[in-house]
Amino acid sequence: MTKKFIHYILVFLSLSSCFSFKAMAQDIQAVAKLEQTTVRIGDQIQLHLSVVQDVKEQVKFPVLTDSIGKIQVVSTGKQDTLTDPAHAGKITVTQSIVLTAFDAGVYPIPAFTFTAQSGTIQSNALTLDVQSVKVDTTKAIYDIKQPLAVSYTFMDWLKDNWQGVAAALAVVVVIGLAIWYFKKRPKTVEVIQPAAPPLPVHTIALNRLNELRDKKLWQRDEVKLYYSELSDVMRDYLEQRYRIKTQEKTTEEIITGIKHLDIQPEQKNMLHQLLITSDLVKFAKEKPVATENEQQMENAIAFILKTKEQNEIQAAQKTAEDDTAGNIEGGDQGGNA
Repeated sequence: MTKKFIHYILVFLSLSSCFSFKAMAQDIQAVAKLEQTTVRIGDQIQLHLSVVQDVKEQVKFPVLTDSIGKIQVVSTGKQDTLTDPAHAGKITVTQSIVLTAFDAGVYPIPAFTFTAQSGTIQSNALTLDVQSVKVDTTKAIYDIKQPLAVSYTFMDWLKDNWQGVAAALAVVVVIGLAIWYFKKRPKTVEVIQPAAPPLPVHTIALNRLNELRDKKLWQRDEVKLYYSELSDVMRDYLEQRYRIKTQEKTTEEIITGIKHLDIQPEQKNMLHQLLITSDLVKFAKEKPVATENEQQMENAIAFILKTKEQNEIQAAQKTAEDDTAGNIEGGDQGGNA
């Protein structure tokens, strides 16, 4: 008795689970649909797979191979999900598949199997009629038609080449602006300042002697340096005033070189005495007394003042004016060229 009761319970549970599984499976609807059931050979047609299911349900679509019999699978689109406003908690998942066939005939498309958590669901089966192109053999064979001539207007060309046209216009505008700028900008006139007239030779020498006196070298017991600079000033003056070489020459050679010059004997003796004293201090380590040091400075100044060129200032100014006139004339000729 107990065994029969247990058997009845097991049978009841099995029937209940089967009924529950069938009820859950009936909640999922899978549909396969062709855009049209007839297609010409080589044309493409879309196959739409759709599943109506609960939001929480997970349904796997079938994975198609390259072909379904003699029907070729061209491409498989992505799945798209739409909510059902009329039924809360329901969604519709769709997928489009592009098919084609290259052999005429009627081809069955078997039902597609969808996998869900509650089991598998089958879609409906389909049939695709692939028809060949009818050829009228009674008509003559014609040549292939040549391409039709299509009018190509300026606006069409401008649409195709607007970037190049815009670049060319930009270059023209930039060049035009540059030309306008260079024509309208204020022209600067270069003013050539006349060169300052050079200082006379005797003025330069006297300025150097004043600077040497201000240094107070012999007062600081730098007698040798004092006479060395004093001798240099006099040598430079003679070289620039009379155009004779005095550097790297001895005192006797300098005195011999000025014998033919228009210098009074008194000034020649004064110069000779100054240069001899300088040599004795530099080479014989002689130390003249303070009064003699000051006297040699006075002798140098007196020699320069007595031998300076009287028209030296006028000559220097005339030379500067000639140089300035030459520069201006050269500049005018360059501008005219």
